[in-house]
Amino acid sequence: MKVAVIAGLDSSEAEISMKSATQVFEALNREMFEPYFITLKESLFRTIDGVEIDKNFFGFIDQQGEVKKFDYALIVVHGAPGENGVLQGYFEMMGVPYSGCSVEVSALTFNKSLCKKVVQFVANVNLAKEITIRRGETVNVERIIEELGLPLFVKPNASGSSCGVTKVKESEQLVAAVEMALKESEVALLEEFIEGTEVSQGVMIVGGDEWVLPATELVSKNEFFDYQAKYTDGFTQEITPARIPESVAKILNHTTLDIYKTLGCRGIVRIDYIIKKGKPYFIEVNTTPGMSRNSIVPQQWNQVGLTMEEAFTLLLRDEREMK
Repeated sequence: MKVAVIAGLDSSEAEISMKSATQVFEALNREMFEPYFITLKESLFRTIDGVEIDKNFFGFIDQQGEVKKFDYALIVVHGAPGENGVLQGYFEMMGVPYSGCSVEVSALTFNKSLCKKVVQFVANVNLAKEITIRRGETVNVERIIEELGLPLFVKPNASGSSCGVTKVKESEQLVAAVEMALKESEVALLEEFIEGTEVSQGVMIVGGDEWVLPATELVSKNEFFDYQAKYTDGFTQEITPARIPESVAKILNHTTLDIYKTLGCRGIVRIDYIIKKGKPYFIEVNTTPGMSRNSIVPQQWNQVGLTMEEAFTLLLRDEREMK
């Protein structure tokens, strides 16, 4: 099976996308799969050797004149267009099986504010209070602080890897923080600060088997789990399994699986929370979780005895059959 492992080079998450895609590419079982490392930049797919992929059939002609048509697209594009449904829509149109969630689910989960509302409605989870601001709208500092208090978080509503996220401690910082978030997304999401334990949990259903992975506790040296803390060695202590009571772990496992099933997720997904006084507060769903050496899900697979090679063998078999 010819597998296109796709890394995205357009968004602010290009660096981590390349790292993740490299790890995935190296992990695939060569006896079962024939992987190709593909980059996506400015709407053009290319092989690692620079050969352009023909989007009319999602393949290319090699130097020997042989047509290579991909059987499967393994999406490792963080941010747009890999997590917002756009790339998924192309593969749906082309009839090419692809990894991860559907067009609809990807689009929903990439919109953090909308996803929170849907998840609260269907899964009855706890949420931080929020305000959204669109480009061109006035930033009413007094109203925002009155409703959300300080400190508060400002983040792009449609982005990942904590790009453009600011922890605002003083009112004077607010306008600049919103402006930075709006460089990444058309909408800025402002959330109240929830003081508690930050955890992240991977989940997948493969061949009917439910894999709710042990949650990872994130203890950052920075103010929060920002881009530097996520992807730089030594900036975050990642503890798997998380140091939470068994009763809380059970609630978390149930909530994670409930969200996954109710939204109709597919493949491996990671869900982030803040645990405050024993209650999980839902933050977001990551439909294309990081797969670099510093990433959370590979650590969680390791805890349950799965290598990356074994995990992706299970996922590719299952997702190709489903699609």
